[in-house]
Amino acid sequence: MSSKGPIIVIEDDEDDREFYASAFENLNIENEIIYFLEAEEAYSFLIDTPKQPFLIISDINLPGMSGLDFRKRIKENDYLRKKSIPFVFITTGNNKHSVEAAYDMMVQGYFVKPTSVSELYMMLEQIVSYWKLCKHPNSI
Repeated sequence: MSSKGPIIVIEDDEDDREFYASAFENLNIENEIIYFLEAEEAYSFLIDTPKQPFLIISDINLPGMSGLDFRKRIKENDYLRKKSIPFVFITTGNNKHSVEAAYDMMVQGYFVKPTSVSELYMMLEQIVSYWKLCKHPNSI
């Protein structure tokens, strides 16, 4: 993790991507924000990029590979696992099975998508602030 690295967002809903973009802009987040509609595209990017991403934010319900399967593939790949990129879900799923499955994959957070843009701003501000303060083996 590099606090200056890009934030990777995997979100297939256009309105939600616009909410994220607005939130990151209003919060003056200086990190590059890279959006993907599908987890497979994001996975390929992570394998191929020399960049050290700061954070991955993913939906669970995605076309093709689910967010849970995406997280599992990252965990199973030695190269990506050693990058130790913080991974959080922001999703509509609010059931025990999804939450347990996510934490079985060692995610660093599971959040339910808020119903207002202002709540999303607060949520993203807290998530990004936390990870900017956190010490990490790849940042020392």
